[in-house]
Amino acid sequence: MSTTADTTTQVSYKGWAGIRRAFGTPSALTMAVFGFGSGLPFLLIASQTLSTRLRDVGLDLGSIGLISLASFFYLLKFLWAPLLDRYAFPLTAFLGRRRSWLIVSQAVVTIGLFALAYMRPELSVTGLVAWVLVASFAGATQDSVVDAYRIEIAPANSQAALAATYTLGYRVGLIVGGAGALYIAEYGSWTAAYVAMSSLMLLPMLATLLSREPAAAPETAVARKIDLAGAFWQPFTSFFAHHGWAFGIALLLFVGLYKFPDQVIGVMAGPFYLDSGYTKADIATVSKLFGVWMGILGAFAGGVAVAAFGFRRMLLVAVLGVALSNLAFLLMAQYPSQIWSFYAALLADNLCQGFAGTVSIAFMSSLTDRNFTATQFALLVSLANLPGKFVGGVSGYIVEATSYSTFFVLSAATVIPALALLAWLWRRIKEPAAQA
Repeated sequence: MSTTADTTTQVSYKGWAGIRRAFGTPSALTMAVFGFGSGLPFLLIASQTLSTRLRDVGLDLGSIGLISLASFFYLLKFLWAPLLDRYAFPLTAFLGRRRSWLIVSQAVVTIGLFALAYMRPELSVTGLVAWVLVASFAGATQDSVVDAYRIEIAPANSQAALAATYTLGYRVGLIVGGAGALYIAEYGSWTAAYVAMSSLMLLPMLATLLSREPAAAPETAVARKIDLAGAFWQPFTSFFAHHGWAFGIALLLFVGLYKFPDQVIGVMAGPFYLDSGYTKADIATVSKLFGVWMGILGAFAGGVAVAAFGFRRMLLVAVLGVALSNLAFLLMAQYPSQIWSFYAALLADNLCQGFAGTVSIAFMSSLTDRNFTATQFALLVSLANLPGKFVGGVSGYIVEATSYSTFFVLSAATVIPALALLAWLWRRIKEPAAQA
């Protein structure tokens, strides 16, 4: 599973042929497995599987929303990303700068999932919250390194193709961490589910050991000459020096609002499914299997669309799709326990989310300075999740004060600021130059 920068940096992948070619490269296989390692723990420690588990043992919606904030490290990973750009992890430095952090973060995620298997949130949430904090810190670190790894092995105009391969692995990880865990919990126990998930983290750990450290671009020597203090502030000043203050701030605001409607409803999705009368097996089949495969289809559609039409028009399509897909959940609210409404809502939601995910990864990758890959991309990803995460933390109270239907309509309306920003940015967004 070796990976070098030589092949991917010399070839521009376009359309379906480009994606097929990308799948045949060692870098694409590596990114698929790393994507699996990033996707597997996410639902278990920061999203729907955890919230479904908490609802299943009797916790109220307000508490579930607040506990979801324990995974906030996924939002703040840009704070320690400068260390990932500058140093290798001391005990595993022989693996190289990227892989040294990967193997350690993956090991801690594995331990965290194993520990969560034996927590009893119905008795006390203290231990569970503590281990969610540990696992989310390690998971966020893993994601930062994987993102940097991906950007460093492909030019900007090839990121959509590699984003699709990464998304394939990530979505398979979501299937396993979502449907797999729910099936085991339904027919076994939550303890067995989390133990099984922790054992599967051995696969990305093996991939890290078998993969090569990506070849550093010549200009990354600049980053290594910066002192420790500069390692924290230089990535941010570099971003604004390149984009300008007005354009840079507008870009950051847009990234923060881009998927806001989706982030708002994320925490409440699992409880909503249960409250609508669906079993954990139903949720596993429709949400974690059917839905995730639809997300993969949407992701590849996003990769092809960016290759064919560029960022700007696809950003508009993605922003509108993310918001309008929230309205599909009104079908489930109006027809609870009807399996057809579940399938219809998840079809619309996951196609739009998968499409928007690939478009956003490719767009944000094009904004980064390769001297500070991990830091700048982590900042962009954190901003993409931060606003919705905080609102998601109180989403349970919003639902209890109104209704699920009102909540979905309000979440869709939050697209308006993002559309206004995109209108201002429209002529200023530069498409990446094509490579021969």
